[in-house]
Amino acid sequence: MSQIWLSLILVLIAVPSFAADFRLTSPVLKDKGTIGNEQVFSGFGCTGGNVSPELQWQNAPKDAKSFAVTLYDPDAPTGSGWWHWVIFNLPPSTDKLPANAGKPDSGLAPQGSIQSMTDFGQPGYGGPCPPAGDKPHRYIFTVFALKVDQLPLKADASGAMAGYYLNQNALAKAKFTAYYGR
Repeated sequence: MSQIWLSLILVLIAVPSFAADFRLTSPVLKDKGTIGNEQVFSGFGCTGGNVSPELQWQNAPKDAKSFAVTLYDPDAPTGSGWWHWVIFNLPPSTDKLPANAGKPDSGLAPQGSIQSMTDFGQPGYGGPCPPAGDKPHRYIFTVFALKVDQLPLKADASGAMAGYYLNQNALAKAKFTAYYGR
């Protein structure tokens, strides 16, 4: 077997097992669980606490130069989903975000991180608030381990623009999905 084929096989074997070890969890939200009122948006007819949940990640790639976290609802009736939270340029030493780190003026997000625009039209965390009567929506929390120190974006970047850069620079992703309906 040629050296090139052997190298390719080793890469294909190593990537999936490595990515499977990278995990995102929350002490207040469970994968496939229901989102509580504390994390629900306050506005648009919803009366939640709008507090971003505590998030923790383990087994990130050792060569990650920064991290980012997103919250996305693919079920929003927009044709393009709904960005609820985008925070990036988290230092490589970061392995968790405390509750309410999604409030930009709380001082709880790591220094130097940027919280960009959500589809609510403002930066920071905006919790779930699907239309009344819809089936429960999926809310996908994702942490990206990135190969760059910083994304070349500012706080006015859209979720779609941030998503483009995140996917172009991802070494690995870890995610879980929680549900909310009203």
